[in-house]
Amino acid sequence: MIRALALTCLCVVLCACSRPSTETASAEAARRVVTFAPNLAEIMFAVGAGDRLVGVSAWSDYPRTVLELPEIGDAFTIDQEQLSLLQPDLLLVWESGMPAHTVDELRQRGYRVEAISTRNLDAVAEAMLRVGELTGRQRSAAAAARQFVNELEALRTAYVDAEPIDVFFQISARPLYTVNREHFISEIIGLCGGRNIFANLDSFAPSVSVEAVIDRDPEVMLAAANAGDEAFSEWSRWPSLAVDRYRNYFLLPETIGRGTPRLAMAARSLCTALDQARSNRGATQ
Repeated sequence: MIRALALTCLCVVLCACSRPSTETASAEAARRVVTFAPNLAEIMFAVGAGDRLVGVSAWSDYPRTVLELPEIGDAFTIDQEQLSLLQPDLLLVWESGMPAHTVDELRQRGYRVEAISTRNLDAVAEAMLRVGELTGRQRSAAAAARQFVNELEALRTAYVDAEPIDVFFQISARPLYTVNREHFISEIIGLCGGRNIFANLDSFAPSVSVEAVIDRDPEVMLAAANAGDEAFSEWSRWPSLAVDRYRNYFLLPETIGRGTPRLAMAARSLCTALDQARSNRGATQ
C-alpha cells in the first residue's frame, strides 16, 4: 500500500505542477481552520497551511508556533464561545478521537467539519493530501506526502532482509496497553523487521495481561519517551524473559505515538533500536 501511495503522491505532484496557480485556485479553500487534535495542527504546518490555522486543541505543541494560537479545549470539552469568536470556516477533527455526537452537534451549529483519519501509515499520507486539498495547498501537500512515503520506503528497503525479532510495544504500564497489526506503530515495527507479538488481536489498542506478555516472551520492549524511565521497571521481576536477559528495553521519541509526518523520524529511531536489540541478542547467545 505504501509503495502504491508513493506513486499516487508523485502523480499528484506532477499534475499539480502542470496546472497554473494550483495552490490558490479553489474558491472553497478554507482560510480559517481550527484543529481538534495535536497531530492535525502539525499536519496543517507540514503541508504549508499553517498560516490558515486560527485555533488549536489542548496539548498542541508542534511546531512551537501553535503555542501562540488560541485553544478551544479538546474533543470532549469545547469552549464554544472561543470557537465562535474565531469564526472558522473549517473544523478538522480526528476521526477516532472525537465522539460522533460531538461532531453532529458541531455540524448542527453550522460548522463545516472534516474528520481526518491517521490510523495507519497510508492514512497519514492521505491525511496530508486531504488537508492540502481542503486548504488549497495541494502542491505543497503532495510534495510533503511524497517525502514522507519515500522515507518510509527507504527504511522498508533497508530492512527487508533483517533478522526477525519479537517486539512488545507498551503504550502504558498500568493498565497494560499495546497495539494490534492495524496501528501505524505495528506497521513501523514490521517495516524495521520486527514482529509485533500482539498483532493478531482484534482491538486497535488492546488491554493485555502480564501473563499474556510472559507467554509470548518478547525479545524487545518499546515505549514512548513520555512513559518515563520507570516504564519497564515491573518487568525486571521476570528475569527469565528474553527481553530481560538481553536488556532490550528502549524508549522512543514521543512522536512514535502521533500520526504525523514525523513518524518517519520515529521509525528511524525504532529501526535503530531493533538493530541494537539484535546485537544484544547475538552477544548473549
